[in-house]
Amino acid sequence: MLKTLYAKLSLWLVLLLTAIGLLYGFISNYALQQHLQQIDQQLNQDLAQALVADRNLVKEGAINEAALKKTFALYMTINPSIEIYLLDLQGTIISYSADPKKIKRKKISLKPIRTFLKMEKPYPLLGDDPRDHVRQKAFSVTPVPSREKPEGYLYVVLRGEQYAKAERLARDSFLLQSSLWALLISLGIGLLAGLIVFGLLTRRLRHLTQRIDQFERSGFTDKIAFLDKTTGRTDEIDQLGASFDHMAVRISDQLDAMGEQDQLRRRLVAQVSHDLRTPLSSIQGYLESLQLKQHSLTATERAELVDVALRQGKRLSRMVEELFVLAGLDARERAPNLEPCSVAELARDVVQKYSVRANQQGVDLQIEAPAQLPLANIDIPMLERVFDNLIDNALVHTPADGHIKLSLLPLQDDLQITISDSGKGIPARDLPHVFEPFFQGESGSASPNHAGLGLAIAKRIMELLHGHIIVTSVEGQGTRFSLLLPITKS
Repeated sequence: MLKTLYAKLSLWLVLLLTAIGLLYGFISNYALQQHLQQIDQQLNQDLAQALVADRNLVKEGAINEAALKKTFALYMTINPSIEIYLLDLQGTIISYSADPKKIKRKKISLKPIRTFLKMEKPYPLLGDDPRDHVRQKAFSVTPVPSREKPEGYLYVVLRGEQYAKAERLARDSFLLQSSLWALLISLGIGLLAGLIVFGLLTRRLRHLTQRIDQFERSGFTDKIAFLDKTTGRTDEIDQLGASFDHMAVRISDQLDAMGEQDQLRRRLVAQVSHDLRTPLSSIQGYLESLQLKQHSLTATERAELVDVALRQGKRLSRMVEELFVLAGLDARERAPNLEPCSVAELARDVVQKYSVRANQQGVDLQIEAPAQLPLANIDIPMLERVFDNLIDNALVHTPADGHIKLSLLPLQDDLQITISDSGKGIPARDLPHVFEPFFQGESGSASPNHAGLGLAIAKRIMELLHGHIIVTSVEGQGTRFSLLLPITKS
């Protein structure tokens, strides 16, 4: 029964209202007693003094013992609610109107008596109860035989033991019934109101729970939002619902991305199998020809077969190495070691490395950079790999008498690196796919060593360097790759 939040809140509400009802009854009873004692003491403030005057307790300047005994007997019969005691100046009880067996104290504290006579404190003022070691009660007191020459005090307990018994019986019966009914009615009304309020408060939580269950049953694909953005509420439940909406969208998007990645992985496996099969088949074919015809082939023919097999082996090695590099970048196995470096110096080194090959192909390879360039946070080997892939790709697609230019230009927050060529360009329909692994377009590659992974590797590296790579191309005129790298802040 207590598994739901609503049930737990209801239980705590019942316990809280019960505790409040009991506390209210205790406080009300205490306050009522204090109020009654105050009224009783105010009404009977001069009772002790009136007894002395009315019953002639003082005769010829001394206490009239006979009149005192008659007063004890008379008032115990007429008004059993009061108790009369005669005290000496030290507060010791000399005489009283009670059964000696019921008297527990032999002495009464004089402090409240003196305060009463001086009227320093407001009512109710409580004094010691001779019939109890701890209890205190409202009283009236007067010095006897006179205030000028006191020999003792006439001490009157206003609400004596008989009154207390009668009051307790009446109070227990009345208060028990009235308090019980008041408690039950208050509890019922409070419980009903609380259940309605809790029901309204937990309704959205139940709706959120149902929404989560629905999202789970849908295989984490249901993107229906829990939170209605038209409402202006921003309480904790709305914040929880908004967090769930964001989480649901992210989970759904990640599942979609995982599905796309799985499809891409399947395509990659198929493409890798196809691309690796070609050089393997070539190597196997040439080696089998060499084995079967080794006695009938000339030395030149054997050398040519070995040379072709070796080239295919190198091609296979390069493809496998690029696959490992791409897999490592996708898996984030290596974090880039970013440090402020001069990109211009690295670019000049790369251009110098490819200048011999460019001259052999009859391609003009140039670099253009201002004298002063800001530093950029880069990983030198990673960025060098990007330059290598892009310049190698440009050399593959640029014919003789063409040109390749690497230029650097500082922007506001980035350093722009551009590698442009005058090659045959990329068809517009192929531009969105050039960074996909193994994509070669309909025209294919002009190099037998091209595996279709260079641009994919370059894009992954630029993402790790917190940069961007953009490609533009006009078919028949050339291609332009633009790299953007964050400038080091001084």
